[in-house]
Amino acid sequence: MDNSGKEKEAIQLMADADKKVKSSGSFLGGMFGGGHHKVEEACEMYCRAANMFKMAKNWSAAGGAFCKAARLHMQLQNKHDCATSFIDAGNAYKKSDPNEAIKCLNAAIDIYTDMGRFTIAAKHHISIAEIYESELVDIEKAIAHYEQAADYYKGEESNSSANKCLLKVGAYCAQLEQYQKAIEIYEQVGANTMDNPLLKYSAKEYFFKASLCHFIVDELNAKIAVEKYEEMFPAFSDSRECKLLKKLLEAHEEQNSEAFTEAVKEFDSISRLDQWHTTLLLRIKKTIQGDEGDLK
Repeated sequence: MDNSGKEKEAIQLMADADKKVKSSGSFLGGMFGGGHHKVEEACEMYCRAANMFKMAKNWSAAGGAFCKAARLHMQLQNKHDCATSFIDAGNAYKKSDPNEAIKCLNAAIDIYTDMGRFTIAAKHHISIAEIYESELVDIEKAIAHYEQAADYYKGEESNSSANKCLLKVGAYCAQLEQYQKAIEIYEQVGANTMDNPLLKYSAKEYFFKASLCHFIVDELNAKIAVEKYEEMFPAFSDSRECKLLKKLLEAHEEQNSEAFTEAVKEFDSISRLDQWHTTLLLRIKKTIQGDEGDLK
């Protein structure tokens, strides 16, 4: 379907809205009133134009129109509508200009936190983190926004949502070799979930990840950590993850890279190891003398 006509219509609507805004601030507009009403009308026109730009897939123009609407909503003291327009702008800019999208989402977050709407603010911090992950590939900034989201969720007692954000942070910290921070996160989330009947099955995974991070730093640390997790969470002792860790510790102590690889292969044949686990296991294996650094 050809939507080029919609774009022309939107451009005209933007021009008309601009005129309304100018006349609302004029001397006559002020004298005879109606300035407020004109600004409201202009707001509505900018939003209609933005939606037409969206239909024409002109995402930058749509984002710009929503931003104009947001600024007018702020002028009218309509905080909620202002934040909504900034979110609409951010969503449009996501498709054309990630940096502008982040600016708009941050503007909305400022309004939501000012209104005490921390759960919504957290959700949009996650959106920003995802842009840094996929579009701008700035993992440090993604981590910062996931951490902020986790803080807001914790403050609102949304612990499950907070844990999801923290696990993202933990995974990235381990990749960036910030092992101590990753360990703290996995231990914290593991401890939070092990007493929950619905979530306790996941706790063994978090303690497994924490153990791998310990292992890279120091073999003895890993041994002590595994014993601590078994004590904290007895079900961990019977898990395949714990049995694998003990085999790996033994192979590492003996500097036996073949036994290390065999243990990993055996585990992987039943429970597929993802890229994150494989990366960490390779880093551990490379600390065995004379190792080639693969898991084949």
